[in-house]
Amino acid sequence: MGRKTTPRRSTKSKRKTPAARPKAKAGARPNISVKVKRWTPAEITEAFRRFHKAHPTPRGELEHINPYTLLVAVVLSAQATDAGVNKATPALFAAADTPEKMVALGEDKVRDFIKTIGLYRNKAKNVIALSRELVEKHGGEVPRSREALEALPGVGRKTANVVLNIAFGEPTIAVDTHIFRICNRTGLAPGKDPYEVEQELEKVIPPEFKLHAHHWLILHGRYICVARKPFCDRCLINEMCKWPEKTRPEFSLEERIGASARTMKNEAKFA
Repeated sequence: MGRKTTPRRSTKSKRKTPAARPKAKAGARPNISVKVKRWTPAEITEAFRRFHKAHPTPRGELEHINPYTLLVAVVLSAQATDAGVNKATPALFAAADTPEKMVALGEDKVRDFIKTIGLYRNKAKNVIALSRELVEKHGGEVPRSREALEALPGVGRKTANVVLNIAFGEPTIAVDTHIFRICNRTGLAPGKDPYEVEQELEKVIPPEFKLHAHHWLILHGRYICVARKPFCDRCLINEMCKWPEKTRPEFSLEERIGASARTMKNEAKFA
């Protein structure tokens, strides 16, 4: 008799098929092709009333000393976290807190201070270039117009809006990834891109809430309406949200407002 041979196992079954791959988690990114019902003016007013009750005077999380250091911090925060920027900027600002001092410090030293931040080489170039322009064209002062800010190296519309809002108290809305996600997910102000979302928010947010609106929305997106597995059960605007995958709140409105207040103030964070 011939030798018994063991049939080789087919390797085809081991290959992953599209059906075998794990499904993307709900809420990973807003699907702007799916239309959600828009909010009514009454719902929008109520949502911001709740934000105001939870945290009447929110503020940005980037540490700064003056309008100039705020501008630099926002430029450094592009494609980076505020926490990461805050670890690098105290030493930088101790060495240079004005455009004149930054230019004197030089690109190489700026690069050394911010090397823990992503894209630090290009950002160091921009910081020196914008500082030089502030000295040469604006008398060392940060301009108060969006057009002049956007003309500076490394400064886009979002950065300009942040500076105008925080440094000069203008009711501008800086649409970052958090605000873009929230507005499309919930139906508050859907848009294909950040500019479209910004324009829609400008139309629908009541004037009395505009000054702090972008802070409330950013913090809400950063800590509550997160990209993956948002905390719908603890969301203070759950009732207004039109996201079809949301879950019902497990706590009373007052409990959710209190929890949001603690979260926004960094006194507590949801696990």
